[in-house]
Amino acid sequence: MNERYISLIRVIPSSAAGSTAARIRFVVAAILVLASLAAGRANAAAPTPGPALSIQRIQGPITVDGDLTEAAWQTVPAITQWYETRVGDNVEPQVKNVAYLAYDDKYFYAGFAFDDPAPGAVRAPIGDHDAVPSSTDYAGVILDSRNDGKTAQMFLSNPNGVQYDAISSDVSGEDNAPDFFWESAGRITATGWSLEIRIPFSSLRYSEGAEPTWGVLLYRNYPRDRRYQFFSTRLPRDVNCFICNSSPLKGLSNLPKGQHLVVAPFATAGRNSAPREGLGTPLEDDKIETDTGVDVKWNPLANTAIDGTLNPDFSQVESDAAQITANERFALFFAEKRPFFLEGVDLLSTPMQAVYTRTITAPRAGLRATGKFGSTAYTALVTEDRGGGLVILPGPQGSDFALQDFKSRVGVARVRQDRGNSFGSFLVTGREVDGGGHNVVFGPDAQWRPRPSDSFTGQALWSDSRTPNRPDLAAEWDRRRLQDHAVTLNWSHSTPHPDWFVQVQDIGKNFRADNGFMPNVGYREAYAEGGYTIRPKDKFLSRVRFFTVNYFDGDPDGRLLNRRISVGSGMDGKLNSFIRVELNRDDFRVGNQVLDRFRPRFYVESSPGRILNFVSLDAYAGEEIDFANGRKAHGLTLVGSMSVRPSDHLELRGDASRRFIDVNADGRSGRLFTAEVERVRATYSFNSRSFLRVIGQYVQTRRDTSLYTFAIGEKDASFSTSALFAYKLNWQTVLYAGFGDNRTFLESTDELENSARQWFTKISYAWQR
Repeated sequence: MNERYISLIRVIPSSAAGSTAARIRFVVAAILVLASLAAGRANAAAPTPGPALSIQRIQGPITVDGDLTEAAWQTVPAITQWYETRVGDNVEPQVKNVAYLAYDDKYFYAGFAFDDPAPGAVRAPIGDHDAVPSSTDYAGVILDSRNDGKTAQMFLSNPNGVQYDAISSDVSGEDNAPDFFWESAGRITATGWSLEIRIPFSSLRYSEGAEPTWGVLLYRNYPRDRRYQFFSTRLPRDVNCFICNSSPLKGLSNLPKGQHLVVAPFATAGRNSAPREGLGTPLEDDKIETDTGVDVKWNPLANTAIDGTLNPDFSQVESDAAQITANERFALFFAEKRPFFLEGVDLLSTPMQAVYTRTITAPRAGLRATGKFGSTAYTALVTEDRGGGLVILPGPQGSDFALQDFKSRVGVARVRQDRGNSFGSFLVTGREVDGGGHNVVFGPDAQWRPRPSDSFTGQALWSDSRTPNRPDLAAEWDRRRLQDHAVTLNWSHSTPHPDWFVQVQDIGKNFRADNGFMPNVGYREAYAEGGYTIRPKDKFLSRVRFFTVNYFDGDPDGRLLNRRISVGSGMDGKLNSFIRVELNRDDFRVGNQVLDRFRPRFYVESSPGRILNFVSLDAYAGEEIDFANGRKAHGLTLVGSMSVRPSDHLELRGDASRRFIDVNADGRSGRLFTAEVERVRATYSFNSRSFLRVIGQYVQTRRDTSLYTFAIGEKDASFSTSALFAYKLNWQTVLYAGFGDNRTFLESTDELENSARQWFTKISYAWQR
């Protein structure tokens, strides 16, 4: 790395003290320094989109069945120029790929014919929607229908019609939580496999010009001895964006102008059972609970969506997989899965996670508008949260939780102005609590791409809070006033060999984002990561990246909070394998002392074949820190996963994790705790629309209480089982029927006692016009 960059990073910790204005001026100065360095090198051209592709309007009908011999396809020009972008560097693919693009008054069509020297080796397991891992064969189209060069919708399918859809953003990455209405069908042939895709224009967002230009990427995933990827355009390795490489799509005209309506009413029924007089007593059934509600989506214009929901059902048909929380200092993140929040989900993603919609735990109703006019994109939502669940209480050395035992009203809005491959944006969020209390967060963010290999991203936020008058729930909820700032800036640089990422952050101790996920406040951070990549030819390893990761977190007075110095390597190899090795030296402030640890990490994963579909192991071993008691220790953390497919219809998946810490306290050594999670999931898919799934999950933590400096129980444990049958005509026309049973460890009986039991059913139908 250039010595100028290293010098910049070194001065950050030493300048941690000072007023808020001084700290902000420092970050702004860092932005200008980095920008000037990039501008001095900005003589390279902007990202070069791929060659223009043509699409043709057809008159005859197309049946989506994977058969490309219909008359309507015969007049559509073939797209035969493809590039292998992984493992090869934009070279001729080793197998032939052909695509066809067409449209009519209602639909966008894509057809594909893929050669394969061994059709019997095609991996196309049947599973739930989005269950299309990278270890399987799939293909499809990636559409930048707004032609902004930043964000696109992905429509991918395997040969058995199992679909994967997502939003891919050059700013926020890929998110497969959003679902869309579309159809696909494939078939394995004597020479490979074929695929047909039909997408209603109502599932796309686009401008209403007479002859709009879209961006498009055609894609095939080809896993054999390695994972190969083929695209219809080159993906240069010195360009750190993806959608920006899209080819212009020419030939569209007179597309539908919106006025599409989806009304999706639902009904649920269920019964819960709980211990009659506390844990250890027999279960008693509650009365059967029924509920109804409706979700509405209206597209008044092709580029605008209005979402409304009344008494929404935000239940999740599969609970979040448990994570080990023992000896963790900050709250763990769980992804959003609820449909109402997922229109234009990329607009809710900012450099700092100031919006985390799972903080809205139980909305009574909600209204949202998302759209784009010209180069300006926007989204805004309002809802009333009935409360329940937990609220994160952030801090510099750890986070805590409090019960959200109150109602509140929530609003979120963001506007983004695009300028070529760069943008500027403004975000505001608010929450008003019944009985008094509020939180408002607002501020700008921006991204500048002066050249293909470089991007600069920054955000500045200010918060104003009045905590609710509920000291019974949290000590800081005593109507106190909290005001502070949060600022971040990063620089990402990518080339075929060297790369680096530099970031500075300043998060005030009184900053609060009640609608976001920011569990760590009251610190300033300097972060620098650098790497160098080599790509051996005709070896077991096809890519090796050597890297170093270093950061320093200090409090507002300049004292160290956390520090890491790390070196390692990440490697791609045969058997669709990936290996990562790290040597990590960490320092942590725990209370008033600084403790260090040396804890190497080893990670390996592989997808060797159709039956043994996936296996992984993640291991941390060496010195540890006992955060709860403030002392050094030794320990081991193991996280493993395995997926086996005896047939295309059946998947057996096992996940297990285990962590233990050994300490020496007052001359006495022993095992402080052992925490473990085991989860087994069996899924039988009848076809791409229906499946039966059974899950069993056991979570346990055992402790030696004599080694703790405070009172704590010897054991926590729970065991849960669930079964679910699902039929999905599409993502909003569904039928669910499920059962769950939960058992919790009771110390007085030394047994897992029944703690809850439930059954439920849900039916929803999406009516479209």
